[in-house]
Amino acid sequence: MIDFELSDEQRLVRDTARDFATRELAPKAAARDRSEAFPVEEMRALAKVGLLGVNVPESLGGAAAGVVAYSLAMTEIARADASVAVAMSVTNMVGEIIVKFGTEEQKSAFVPRLTSGAALSGAFGLSEPQAGSDPAGMTTTAKRTAGGWRLDGAKQWITTGDRAGVLVVWAKTDPAAGAKGISAFIVPGGTPGLSAGKHEDKMGLRGSSTVPLLFDECQLPEDALLGRLGGGLSIALTALDGGRIGIASQALGVGLAALDAARAYVKTRVQFGRPLADFQAIQFRLADAATELEAARLLTMRAAWLKENGQPFSREAAMAKLYSSEAAWRACDAAIQVHGGYGYTREYPVERYARDVRVTRIYEGTSEIQRLVIARSLLQGGKGA
Repeated sequence: MIDFELSDEQRLVRDTARDFATRELAPKAAARDRSEAFPVEEMRALAKVGLLGVNVPESLGGAAAGVVAYSLAMTEIARADASVAVAMSVTNMVGEIIVKFGTEEQKSAFVPRLTSGAALSGAFGLSEPQAGSDPAGMTTTAKRTAGGWRLDGAKQWITTGDRAGVLVVWAKTDPAAGAKGISAFIVPGGTPGLSAGKHEDKMGLRGSSTVPLLFDECQLPEDALLGRLGGGLSIALTALDGGRIGIASQALGVGLAALDAARAYVKTRVQFGRPLADFQAIQFRLADAATELEAARLLTMRAAWLKENGQPFSREAAMAKLYSSEAAWRACDAAIQVHGGYGYTREYPVERYARDVRVTRIYEGTSEIQRLVIARSLLQGGKGA
């Protein structure tokens, strides 16, 4: 049974994130969006307050506060600046999968670099130009050499790929084996043979870099292999399940920011001699947005609670990401609408919220992929709600 009362630790993490977001992130979020400046100092500051390893053991520099606390923190950070939130998300995700699948030597070598901010960010190298929703279609290869592995190929849409000090990269170690021939590798940033391409000129999340990566005879040691040989797809799917909770939390944060902005605007904007807040059409729009975002919050908390308590959560994470990302998009659209013409300008933040939230329906699995995950669970014997 889910307890809707937060623990003292969970409240502390949420409040720490909220205070940091309000004080450090919100004032410069619009400027970062315009300049496309990567939040270097902000990421280091996140490390200092324990938000780059929320669900990572204390022995490795993390906060060990759990998945629910991580979700709460992500929502608060995204409420102020979704670009910083996505860099925080991928860094936490990389740390968690190394903790789960890495050797003791790998954990001690790489995880503290992520949690302390020394690595600046993590990166998740799965997608390729022709292999997005279908990771089994990847063409990047890892071949054994006398001293370890040689990585060759290309990755696409890699968040913070040019900034990351620690990357987890997937490659085919046995191309003839299909999905069973994929393995995962830990690649330190700056490894010879690894290079980043041109920054994508994105619609939103412009304060977070997204780049292609090229691996040209990139030499890795034998112990770069993460988990077992051929077990890479399982690692990726596990990471994506958890990552979807993070993206659901991020979308929720942006949607709540849009609702906050709309609520403030309609109280002060006067039309026909009355504040917009007095008009029932406006009230109903805000009521619908608030209701949907609360439903999104509960779905996300349920998925986080299940993961934290060691229970199956794949379907619930897919539901949370699907609903939260689409509800947040509707909330942003409603916020623009109640702002009228001003909502379409950069004078107000709601246009940025809409641009930032749109990608949450695409990355970490599109909305269509989430529906497939949910449907397969239902039709292959899974229980209904």
